[in-house]
Amino acid sequence: MARDQHRDAAGPPTFLHAAGHPVRWRLLSELAASDRQVHELTALLDQPQSLVSYHLGRLRRAELVGARRSSADGRDTFYRLDLARCGDLLAETGGALHPALRMARPSPPPPVRASVLFLCTGNSSRSQMAEALLRRDCGPAVEACSAGSHPKPLHPYAIELFPELGTARPKHFDEFAGRHFDHVITLCDRVREICPDFPGHPPAVHWSIPDPARDPDGLPAFVRVAAELGERIGFLLHGIAARQPSEAS
Repeated sequence: MARDQHRDAAGPPTFLHAAGHPVRWRLLSELAASDRQVHELTALLDQPQSLVSYHLGRLRRAELVGARRSSADGRDTFYRLDLARCGDLLAETGGALHPALRMARPSPPPPVRASVLFLCTGNSSRSQMAEALLRRDCGPAVEACSAGSHPKPLHPYAIELFPELGTARPKHFDEFAGRHFDHVITLCDRVREICPDFPGHPPAVHWSIPDPARDPDGLPAFVRVAAELGERIGFLLHGIAARQPSEAS
């Protein structure tokens, strides 16, 4: 029940309480594009770190924003927006005002055309799984690639979840030097710090996702990572579709 939307005579629903402040709305907008650290959000918002941290705390208590310790530097934290949670609360916010205003979950995104490169350190699990998921969702319409800074053999659990990876090979990101991608997404906190530039300077997008190969849970850890990747890729595709002109235009 703690996560359920609620309304009482004293005020508006949970989402409006959490997101209604201008600083919190800007934080949500920045985190919708990429996972960020506090110092990055401070620079983007041009606000004192104490103020940014305070409002991040409010968003975390509302469970709109989550946090993970950086695997590159344990002293740093990456903040991530829970878009699915935001969608649930937004839908219920409309319904709290009037049943006719309750929003429905969006249908699957229309076909999109784009090139996406996923990067991590070993190119052995996270980035390969993301590539496989994107190919499953979009087929040949999207050019999906993956690479790493220190490639190593594919993890057996990644192949168990995605049998098509049985024919894949790990690749160094230097193989893609000079190639244009619409989206370059880092999945590893370490590789984010050394991500090379690519032609066209695609926006820097980071998804701070833990390495399942380091998790003692084994296969269940890979299942969790695959689920998170699938959710994020779904939202990515909606974002790509929204920015592409319709075929009718």
